[in-house]
Amino acid sequence: MDISRDMAAIRKLLTEARRIAVVGCSPKPERDSHKIGRFLIEAGYDVVPVNPGHETLLDRRCYPDVRAIPEPVDIVDVFRSPDQVPPVAEDAIASRARALWLQLGVGNPEAEKRASDAGLLVVAEQCIMVAHRVLRIPPRAPGA
Repeated sequence: MDISRDMAAIRKLLTEARRIAVVGCSPKPERDSHKIGRFLIEAGYDVVPVNPGHETLLDRRCYPDVRAIPEPVDIVDVFRSPDQVPPVAEDAIASRARALWLQLGVGNPEAEKRASDAGLLVVAEQCIMVAHRVLRIPPRAPGA
């Protein structure tokens, strides 16, 4: 289900989510994927970086793809070019993620429909950090 314009549903998703996979996480601190991954950690989420070129990022173990993450993931937050979104969506579906979040400039209508048809919540063309701040989601308590 596409919840991109449903701020109440986005609030519920961000409030209930615990683990967020950041696909395309960069080792470069100036990149948005790195900044937003760090923001999500500081907000109390269990952030799992996904980038096949690295063993660790954000001081955490990094995985080559979403399917390789051994624990369940609530949100798959994507920082990839639109043409690279379909396999990430398939990974999110196969991993039984709760939601697929496509950052600004990352929309892919076919992948969004595929994820939505598979039962995932879909947020497209929105920044998760901006949504978090606009909705004033309080930081999670450690271990919560």
